[in-house]
Amino acid sequence: MDVRVKRVREAAAQNDGTRVLVDRLWPRGVAKAEVVMDTWIKSVAPSTELRTWYGHDPERFDEFAKRYRKELDTAAGRVALQELRDAVRGKRLTLLTDTRDVEHSQAAVLASLLRS
Repeated sequence: MDVRVKRVREAAAQNDGTRVLVDRLWPRGVAKAEVVMDTWIKSVAPSTELRTWYGHDPERFDEFAKRYRKELDTAAGRVALQELRDAVRGKRLTLLTDTRDVEHSQAAVLASLLRS
């Protein structure tokens, strides 16, 4: 499966495939009508505690990714990952996040997991 990561505020492209928002919280200042997406899967996002600890600090990313993978390796995490996989129609998935630094985001961790 071809998995891409984009900011939710970026314009949709015709070749995005299935577009899924993977943030736990709705993007601040963005109207739902403005977002082109197929679904929003909050349950696949990191826990509030983990997000708060991480604080989008790139120096903590490796530890964040490790802890997030551990969360996804629980029963609830596996169900959420399966929900994400089941949402995909076609061969391309675009994970949407509001995080400015998509390379150091939960979406990047998810993309890595889904590609393997």
